[in-house]
This record gives sequence, C-alpha cells and structure tokens, in this order.
Amino acid sequence: MGLNVLLHGDGGQSFFDFPNQAVQGNLMGVVILAPSENLLWGQTAGPPSGLRRDDGAEHALAVNDLIQQILPQVAAFNASDVFFTGVSGGSLTLSGFFMPAHMANFAGNGVLLMCGALPPQVDVADGGAFLTNTKVHFQSTQQELSDLQAVIPQAITAFEQLGAANGLNDAALGALQTVDNTPNGGHCEFDEQGFVSGIQLISDNFANIMQGGNGAVKGINVQTVLTPVVGNENLQFGPAQKRDTLMI
Repeated sequence: MGLNVLLHGDGGQSFFDFPNQAVQGNLMGVVILAPSENLLWGQTAGPPSGLRRDDGAEHALAVNDLIQQILPQVAAFNASDVFFTGVSGGSLTLSGFFMPAHMANFAGNGVLLMCGALPPQVDVADGGAFLTNTKVHFQSTQQELSDLQAVIPQAITAFEQLGAANGLNDAALGALQTVDNTPNGGHCEFDEQGFVSGIQLISDNFANIMQGGNGAVKGINVQTVLTPVVGNENLQFGPAQKRDTLMI
C-alpha cells in the first residue's frame, strides 16, 4: 500500500481524531504530530500566529525526512504512492513550504488542502515540474476565516501559474488542480455542522476526490467538488467566521 500522510491543524485535533485512518485507494493513513510545544505546524513556539509560519521550512524538511528515512524502518509501503492531506495550519505548511521544496520527491500523486493554503514561501524545487502530473485540490467553505479568504485565492493562482509555466494547458490544469468552497459553514465545517465532522467528511471521500473519482461528496450540495481552478481562482466567500472561536 501507499500512504495518505496528514498534517493536522493548529492544536493537533486531527492527529488525535485520525480522520484518514481508513484505507482508501490502497493508501493507509499516517498522521504526523507537529514538532512544536503547542502542536503547531510551521511554528515551534508561542501561541498560533495565523499565516506566519517562521519554522515552515524546517518542519517541511522534517516531514520529508520522516517519510523517506524513518517510516521505511517502521512499515513497508510503496514509496512511489505517497499522497498528502493538510488541515488548516497543516495545509499552510504543506502548500507554503513542503510542496515547493519537497513535492518533487513525491510527484505523480496528490495533495488535498483543507481549509487553508499559502502560495510558495520558499524556492520551488525543479521549477515546479511535479505539478505536471500531481493532483492538487483546494477545499474550503463560504464562512472561512478572513485572512484565509484572502490568501487561498493567492495560493490557487500561484500553483496554477507554476503548472502553466511547466507546459500545462487549461484543460490539463483543470484536470489536475481543482477547487471548491460551496459548503455554507465556518472554518473546516465542510458538512456545515462542525470542525471535526467536516474534516471527517472530506477525509472519508479522499479517494473520490483525489484518486480518480467523480468528486461527488454526499453532504455537500454540489454535483462535484472538482471544479477546475482555471477561471475560478477568485473564490467568492460569505461573511467570515471570527477567529476567536477556534484556532486554525
């Protein structure tokens, strides 16, 4: 089997819930605990600081080395079949740091970015050529946090431009890079009910979103969440959820 590697959100809720534990598409779930005192990805110390991820590069390297050097000592898996899932702060570290610096080591698979995304914050290895055969899906909600409402479209545009720079035409880009923010819920509330249950809903549909399915998610009122990013970069959001209700 391959792996579906999840980076939890700030505070570690999705580490303990382990939403990707079910085997889907011959991928077994792995959740990595952030190497920080407050369980923050990309930030070693202090309370959550929103979009700032000062230790993002170091944490991204740690994830890369864990998968390539340490996990093979623990479990047998197909190293050519490693997908990634991010939740909130984990998505910020995946998109801002891990994907540009290390995704070339895992090209041909995919990254699911839930309720968060940053444009590359570090140099892009190999010019972003991994995007020519790697699936990327951005999943958000209508009532996303205000700072994420601003930055997710920037991330979508940045990765789309990298794909185009590597020779992908609009049709190829639209097949590989998709986006949805139709659920009328708050941060990560993809089922329009709750943070944990929303994340679980998308995790339960990982194969249908990321591994060649039709992208139909029961509980999200849209035919498919696999809307091509081309022409849909400028997401339209509703009123933002207030940050003081939760950590990202």
